[in-house]
Amino acid sequence: MVQQAGGQRSASRSVPGRPVSPGVRAYLRDYAALLESTPFPSVLHDHRWDVVLANSAYEELFAEVSPHPTAMPGDNLLRFVLFHPDAGRVLGEHESSWCLPMLADFASAVERHGPDRGLQAIRREIAQDPIMDVAYRHGVPHWLRVAGAEAGEPDGAVRPLHHPDPRWGGACRVVGETPRTLREAGYARLTLVLREAAGRAGAARLRVVPATEG
Repeated sequence: MVQQAGGQRSASRSVPGRPVSPGVRAYLRDYAALLESTPFPSVLHDHRWDVVLANSAYEELFAEVSPHPTAMPGDNLLRFVLFHPDAGRVLGEHESSWCLPMLADFASAVERHGPDRGLQAIRREIAQDPIMDVAYRHGVPHWLRVAGAEAGEPDGAVRPLHHPDPRWGGACRVVGETPRTLREAGYARLTLVLREAAGRAGAARLRVVPATEG
């Protein structure tokens, strides 16, 4: 995580099976400060969705999630979405708005990376859940045929979200914004752009209109 108790920035996590050059490690140390500068939940993950960096806003979003041995959002975002029993408490319309798109993204990753042990382990866990396995094998292809292949891309999607802070409304826009250096290293960044709750947003638009000079 970018921030830990006491405000100390942590080092980025290494990607298993993929060496990280000293230049990329140095880039990640500086990128952690950039990640922390946004007020919105933001995470950098690898091709398996293992979390490399995440900011304080990301931690805040998932602060009330109960412990889980393999599916914590600070460890692996995909496993959290698919396997954590609390995922639906944070991610609105969990199955249709989060699981299905993530399964489609996962299917693309499996095609790109082939016999990757981490991805295959997730595939085995999906197969152990009959409902999720049917969704992966049949639901995702049908959904992509109907909605279009671009529906599986996370960037730009507006998805329901339940934030523990009442200042934020019930939706976010998913924004993919990975710079070339990190993209070439096999990482991807996602930011959840939060929306203010309706009452606060309406109040924020009110402004004092200066009197017209005579």
